[in-house]
Amino acid sequence: MSAAAAPAETSLPHLNRPGRVTQARVALSEWTKLRSLRSTRWALFVTLLLTIGIGILACTVFAARWPHLSFSDRQHFKPLRVSLAGVNLAQLSIGVLGVLVISGEYTTGMIRSTFAAVPKRLPVLWAKAAVFAAVTFAVSLPAVLIVFFAGQSILSSQHIQIAFSHPGVTRAVVGAALFLTVMGIFGLGIGAIVRHTAGGIVTLVAILFVLPPILGLLPSSWSNAINPYLPSSAANALWTITPEAHTLAPWAGFALFCGYAAAALAIAAVLLVRPDT
Repeated sequence: MSAAAAPAETSLPHLNRPGRVTQARVALSEWTKLRSLRSTRWALFVTLLLTIGIGILACTVFAARWPHLSFSDRQHFKPLRVSLAGVNLAQLSIGVLGVLVISGEYTTGMIRSTFAAVPKRLPVLWAKAAVFAAVTFAVSLPAVLIVFFAGQSILSSQHIQIAFSHPGVTRAVVGAALFLTVMGIFGLGIGAIVRHTAGGIVTLVAILFVLPPILGLLPSSWSNAINPYLPSSAANALWTITPEAHTLAPWAGFALFCGYAAAALAIAAVLLVRPDT
């Protein structure tokens, strides 16, 4: 009996030996943490509510008021922009969630356990970014598709809808989901740099909503030259088919916005590997 028990005993250390740390395992760990957080569920729910709810509400209001609108208002009406009106607000909720994804761990001290399990640190940042980008896009794409078709169905009662096959519409609708995805990564990068929830959110809001109005106080020649290169202006070019004056081309603007997000992650990576952090 002792001979039979020996193989089982010798196999136990092998079975209990921890697995090697790989990028895939770190990503799985980050996915587990992300989906277990209550803030994730609430922020994604708010993003869906803002994207779909605001868009449908805006389309309903315009459809009801269309017979009473002036000729000038009708000339400036943009059915795609109205149905995607909620994206302007959803960018804030998804950006804030991006900040929370990493700043929350610094606030609670859980980041120490994370780095104890993954001493090289950078795989944690890449895993957080990849997992969060996948989740954001998986939520955003159905949301913008739902609000587009629902909104255009409402507008069709006044025959002011726009078809999905109209030039630029497919790019703009899918672009809205891409915009929200990169906005989340941008927020995550800011959160990784600041490492404080309140500070990260304030920084994000300042860049997106405070900086453009301040820029408007400058002489128009300066404002028109700088405004297209702001993160919010560059990104907005992708999800519109009627660009305003002094804006970049859709894909050029989106590429610049991706550059901002990549730069935020790069700065966070440099700070992360410093021995004193």
